[in-house]
Amino acid sequence: MYYRAMYYTVGIIIMTLGIALTIQSALGTSPFDALLVGLHRTFGLTIGSWEIVVGFSMIVFNAIAERRRPELLALATSLLTGAGIDFWVFSIRDTIHPDVFWSQLACLLAGMVIAGFGIAFNLQADFAPNPFDRMMLVVSNLTGWNVSISRALISILLVLLAFFFGGAIGIGTVLITLLSGPLIQVFMAQIEKVDRRMQPVTDSIHM
Repeated sequence: MYYRAMYYTVGIIIMTLGIALTIQSALGTSPFDALLVGLHRTFGLTIGSWEIVVGFSMIVFNAIAERRRPELLALATSLLTGAGIDFWVFSIRDTIHPDVFWSQLACLLAGMVIAGFGIAFNLQADFAPNPFDRMMLVVSNLTGWNVSISRALISILLVLLAFFFGGAIGIGTVLITLLSGPLIQVFMAQIEKVDRRMQPVTDSIHM
């Protein structure tokens, strides 16, 4: 349990650093984060606060759609992610502010890679559900569409909402949408190999 909690927590810390870097790049973020930035620009509050609000809304939607109680662990994920985004945005905004395209692109790519590694690290925990990923499965179950189509449709909806609220949409949104999946898969394969090597060591310690 403690071992998985480590994956879960460290994964969120790494992931939110990557998200903060994509935001600082000013070239666009993921569809979900673009909406958060748009809500921040339109209504105030911090980006992390909107992560919690939108995440909670997704949790409520998922609970109603599946006719069961809301997942409290999913709310914990939103809370930690929101806090992490705000921490990193406030920490790097005065030191990392690229003002030319190539430095913006470097910031975006670094953020995308770091976020992908963090997500893969977090997924290895198999611990608490992510509200967005849960919604993807709920929509898939309700419609009968496969997971890829469900994820794509939700992403399109998020981009439309982000555009309406003046969110952070740009070339980065396209790159993250296309490349984050393969990146996460690559990192997951490598982390799983390391996890298998470490498992005997942790088992012997527990014994």
